[in-house]
Amino acid sequence: MAQPAMSVSPFWELTFDGDGDVDGPERDRLLAEVTRRGVRDLIVFAHGWNNDRSGAIRLYSSFFAPMPALAPTAGLGYVGVLWPSMRFSDEPIPDFPRSVAADAPERPALDKDTRHALLETFPGRATVVDQLARLLDQHTGEEAELAEFGRLVRLLVEVVPPGPQPLFAADTLANGAPESEPDMFSRPAAEVCEEFARALAQLESPGGQASFTWPDPWEGAHELLRQATYYAMKRRAGTVGERGLGRVIGQLASSAPDVRVHLVGHSFGGRLVSFALRGLPEGVHTVKSVTLLQGAFSHYAFAARLPHDAHAGGVLQGQQNRIDGPLVCCYSHFDSALGTIYALASRMANDAQGVAEGFDIAGMLGARWGAMGHDGVQAVPGTRACKLADVLVSGLPASGCVNVDAAAVVRKGGPPSGAHSDIVHPELAEVVLAAGRVR
Repeated sequence: MAQPAMSVSPFWELTFDGDGDVDGPERDRLLAEVTRRGVRDLIVFAHGWNNDRSGAIRLYSSFFAPMPALAPTAGLGYVGVLWPSMRFSDEPIPDFPRSVAADAPERPALDKDTRHALLETFPGRATVVDQLARLLDQHTGEEAELAEFGRLVRLLVEVVPPGPQPLFAADTLANGAPESEPDMFSRPAAEVCEEFARALAQLESPGGQASFTWPDPWEGAHELLRQATYYAMKRRAGTVGERGLGRVIGQLASSAPDVRVHLVGHSFGGRLVSFALRGLPEGVHTVKSVTLLQGAFSHYAFAARLPHDAHAGGVLQGQQNRIDGPLVCCYSHFDSALGTIYALASRMANDAQGVAEGFDIAGMLGARWGAMGHDGVQAVPGTRACKLADVLVSGLPASGCVNVDAAAVVRKGGPPSGAHSDIVHPELAEVVLAAGRVR
């Protein structure tokens, strides 16, 4: 299959493996060429849960396309980060061709595209993936089958201790220690699947709570697999950001100190570029802006203290100070992947009383379990808020955290993800340039 053409130049790829190791020749090419190509502002974009290189490159090409006309004399260069993540095939990407964003099969069966993506994302786990697919395809309603499904999900995403993986997966720290393994892995699988099934039923029911019938827990089993996979992607994004991209930016600062770097991340890519700040060598000040597009991590990640727990803080607390410019968080209430399903998964990951509390979507949308891409940076003093239209007219502050309500354009998409991937808009390209004071 022919690879998609890139809309801008110069463009470089940076490919990382799951441990954060970069493709050496790609890195060396960037370091050698960026100054020679006359680049003054380098925009580095990390994708979220795309399945493959072609999908990521299409995203980058589409998003970058308006930038040369928006800043014709800026000396722009572009980097697309490629890291091993995946997207379930029932998550359509607005305006992308069917080969990139396939129509969804009926849950709970595991379609061949998602099965292939799981095999690519979790090498060496083919037997586990086959067993998960069989259970989803042949489920009989037996609670023992759900329990076995839960066991296999845990086996799919587990890591071998000891190591720093819990820190890379954490959103918050309590007394300096990362949060424990998600509670959805330790609770009875039938209970967890039932909660996910009810959340999905509410999302997909036009009339809300009153009009949906009691769902099949196996609908929630499919969602449990999705959320467990995303937990692994969340952990991997932190690893690649801190151990991979942060180090490369440090090397770039040494070889091309006058190049201004602007980090952009969508979904878990927002987590990746944020963790890259932790990986910057001391004294590196070349990162001039960070723009998060529908960031799929806690809105408390940068907070020194959590409103509901004075002894806990965000895993990235203070890292916004590594930016010689603003941290801009674009969010939309049309993003149901973050507004509802992320909130439910976060509650399960941190609160063993989830079932006892009962199921309340309105409560899940509250402050405690929110994501960056749903309501922006929270609990960081001095954070400013503005509408997208105001940014396009007046620009952005030159420093600090800024929340931008992008719902005017980030609004298309059906359940379960809503508008989560609806980010290819010239207005958001303008936000990136405004954040970096690129002219």
